[in-house]
Amino acid sequence: MPELLFLTQRIPYPPMKGEKIRPLQILKFLRQRYQVHLGCLIDDPSDWQHVPVLQGLCGETHFAALNPRIAKLTCLRGLFDGEPLSTAYFHDRGLADWVADLLDRRRPEAAFVCSSAMAQFLLQRPNRPPKIVMDFADVDSDKWRQYAEKHGQPMRWVYARESRVLLAFDRDIGRKVDAVTFVSRAEAELFSRLAPELAHKTHHVNSGVDTDYFQPDADFANPFRGPGPAAVFTGTMNYWPNVDAVAWFASEILPRIRAAIADLQFYIVGSHPDAAVRALADLPGVSVTGRVEDVRPYLAHAAVVVAPLRAAGGVQNKVLEGMAMAKTVVATPRAVAGLEPEAARWVVVAEGVDAFATAVTQAVGSGEAGIIGARARGCVLDLYNWERNLHGFLPLLGRSE
Repeated sequence: MPELLFLTQRIPYPPMKGEKIRPLQILKFLRQRYQVHLGCLIDDPSDWQHVPVLQGLCGETHFAALNPRIAKLTCLRGLFDGEPLSTAYFHDRGLADWVADLLDRRRPEAAFVCSSAMAQFLLQRPNRPPKIVMDFADVDSDKWRQYAEKHGQPMRWVYARESRVLLAFDRDIGRKVDAVTFVSRAEAELFSRLAPELAHKTHHVNSGVDTDYFQPDADFANPFRGPGPAAVFTGTMNYWPNVDAVAWFASEILPRIRAAIADLQFYIVGSHPDAAVRALADLPGVSVTGRVEDVRPYLAHAAVVVAPLRAAGGVQNKVLEGMAMAKTVVATPRAVAGLEPEAARWVVVAEGVDAFATAVTQAVGSGEAGIIGARARGCVLDLYNWERNLHGFLPLLGRSE
């Protein structure tokens, strides 16, 4: 069986957030056709327990420990040497040595790289594989641009710099690999505008959602306290766009909804809630769960799923999962920008405080929620099937099947 080197910035398990979900599905797909050798980093001590799962899926593996506090200090060197901060953040000497040794011994015929920060371990190697696919997933340089727009100094300057430097870095990567891929048509088109010289090798391979796992007909116990309807937001809660989204919803939108639906509750469901998110639990009607073993009960019993993101890129898994659970999803235009137009039709899109509050209020009280949810799930089944979509990587790797 041919061999492939697979690099991703965080251990792709458990599949509980976007930067793990897509790499895991790609890895599982590619291992049907290659012996896959995995190199990645682990920044959460609880993730070490999952190492045997990945070892069982792969040939050789290397898991590098990353201490976030030390990495944040280390990445500051990028301010002085011109490299992206994210590249310095994810650098690890042990992983670099492992990649060099594996390339010497195994001579894999292909490499698949998830996130531009991991390209540093491969592209300077003289014996790098003859076929390399770079899956950027999102246009991260645009994410940093959005951050700069929404922050004051000095972080505005830091984020704007990262946007400029990272785009230049990504364009350089694109020149050195065979194909660059993105999570949606919209992201691929954005990158082609930002890097027109790479348009001929820029592609999109849509992500997906596990519709067998996110199954609306399953019987889940109700996790909510009290009799009122619940609006649910899911996500990693130390990720700034999620923090901004729930703070905006809880402080500005929720009071307007509760003026019409007094007992409506807002549940923020996700791991690592930072101090700003935890403080929202002091507001009337707001609950912060922290990490839960399974988000599906919260989605199954939600009256509405909300995605009030004001800064975002790519495809939002929280939106796809809500749709897969046949729920009405109310989202900002930013949160659905990566969806195929046919799928976006079955999301209620609203912008601004009043419009969003009205949309949620109407969704909770609407008799058409079941119809919208059923059609949303149908769209996900049709357009976001992992196995079908991931075949798009094969010709980029030089394989017909």
